[in-house]
Amino acid sequence: MNEYELYVYDEIQSWRSKLLKKSGFVKGLTKKAQNKFNSMIPDRAHKVITEGIKGMVKATLIGSNITTKKDQYHHLSLREKDRLLKEKLSNYKKTAAAEGAGTGAGGILLGLADFPLLLQVKMKFLFDAASVYGFDTRQYEERLFILHVFQLAFSNDDMRRETFEIIEHWDQHKERLADMDWHVFQQEYRDYIDFVKMLQLIPGLGAFVGAYANYNLLDHLGETAMNAYRLRLLKEKPKDY
Repeated sequence: MNEYELYVYDEIQSWRSKLLKKSGFVKGLTKKAQNKFNSMIPDRAHKVITEGIKGMVKATLIGSNITTKKDQYHHLSLREKDRLLKEKLSNYKKTAAAEGAGTGAGGILLGLADFPLLLQVKMKFLFDAASVYGFDTRQYEERLFILHVFQLAFSNDDMRRETFEIIEHWDQHKERLADMDWHVFQQEYRDYIDFVKMLQLIPGLGAFVGAYANYNLLDHLGETAMNAYRLRLLKEKPKDY
């Protein structure tokens, strides 16, 4: 490894420790309350929600793949790729904040519309991240990796640890992963963002909360994606490099 790659390796270790740290007491209570609420929802309703989010995500995956430029960053160093992704992330955060402020200011109906719009922004960013780090999203396994990065960013303690193990040892796991567990995928995502997105529906607070929440959700996703792809690149380097 060169000097910058050693620096990145240290950053990944710090990120790993932060990512796998057990959530605090308040977040644990929130999760228990969410689990209690979810247990009260009929299975049929869960299935409808799951299929809805599955269809929404798959449609976004197809659209994002079509609009993402391929094979244009392979010549860049890791330092240059990191710098480029941070520039792209800055633009995505501004887009997400503006979209959150606009839908948040529009009341309940527009506030609800923020969910699919923000999902599109997140997925498009992840496809750009894959492209920056040189991974071909035309391959099914790379689109599956994107979904695991998404799940890593937006899940609670147990699922986050399980997903990190898959990402950290991707070459060992990718052959057995035919698809996502869509019920778990949508449930973890909903639980992660439910509280803050509900605040977005409150008259008078919606615009501010929407902008702030969306900006920070993209920031968190950006950190997760950058380190997940850095981890893959460093693990794939020859040991005597």
